[in-house]
Amino acid sequence: MPRGQKSKLRAREKRHQARRETQNLGGAQATAAQREESPSCPSSPSRGTPPSSPAAGTRQEPQGAPATSSRAAGVSGPGSDVRAKGPVQARRSSSRASASGESFQRDPLIKKVGMLTEFLLEKYTVEEPIIKADLLKLVNKRYKGKFPDILRRAAECVQLIFGLELKEVKPGGDSYTLGSKLHVSDDGCRSSGWRFRKNGLLMLLLGVIFLHGDRASAEEIWEFLSGLGVYVGRCHIIFGEPRKLITEDLVQEKYLVYRQVRDSNPLRYEFLWGRRARAETTKMKVLEFVARVAGTVPSAFPVHYEDALRDEEDRARSQARAAARALTRIKASAPSKVMSSSSSHP
Repeated sequence: MPRGQKSKLRAREKRHQARRETQNLGGAQATAAQREESPSCPSSPSRGTPPSSPAAGTRQEPQGAPATSSRAAGVSGPGSDVRAKGPVQARRSSSRASASGESFQRDPLIKKVGMLTEFLLEKYTVEEPIIKADLLKLVNKRYKGKFPDILRRAAECVQLIFGLELKEVKPGGDSYTLGSKLHVSDDGCRSSGWRFRKNGLLMLLLGVIFLHGDRASAEEIWEFLSGLGVYVGRCHIIFGEPRKLITEDLVQEKYLVYRQVRDSNPLRYEFLWGRRARAETTKMKVLEFVARVAGTVPSAFPVHYEDALRDEEDRARSQARAAARALTRIKASAPSKVMSSSSSHP
């Protein structure tokens, strides 16, 4: 890309980020006085009008959460490359990544996929038939030509994240059915199915965090989930009350870090990858998952793809060093074992 275009792109990204930070600040101020306790899950999900903003009705912040920076928290995964790159380069990298993540969330096709996903889950909840004409109305005439692709991506989304499979009632027909893709064990236990579904949501959350520069504000997380029909304060048919799952369960299991942003006023909170997430998955695997949900390939996110490749190389070097140290220890202990064996047999 010519230097002049790069300069214009960086300037546009800075203006975009400044506007987003102003909007986030205004949204946080508007909700500062509306802290509420999370409602308990009713026996059936509410079908009322969804909140206009995922953070508008409730506050998601934990009481007494410590205000930390990545250095104070000892985070060694996402967000820890500030010292290695230098603060200026790290800020530029984070800005580019955040802008890329925001453009992903603002993609009109992604929004249509989210609308269809939410509609499919609602029909699954109330056990009503899914009619093609109703799906076409949601997509509207402008995207009618892209309907097959949007439906395919929505079907893959509900399968990857919610463990549900969309099928035609009759081949070539105009109606669909949505059923569980998970099998119940002989004792009727669905715990393995629950883990599968929770892992799908977790991978998506890790992806949103990665796309926003290795840390995502609470508002960004709730906004993204609301596009999939998962709302704070509303019991979800698959996940129950999402705020408890995301800010308590996954945090206690060390998959997510949920903390107060240092020196934020009014108080703001953010999500990062937790220790177990860094140990059990990689940036490339998460990016591949996000790409599947988005109906594309990992290289379609060039900034994050390069970051994921560097992460793969760093992990390979770390594993090689660990293997070398282990081999050295084995060689060092071998002579002493031989001497011990010979001394016991004169």
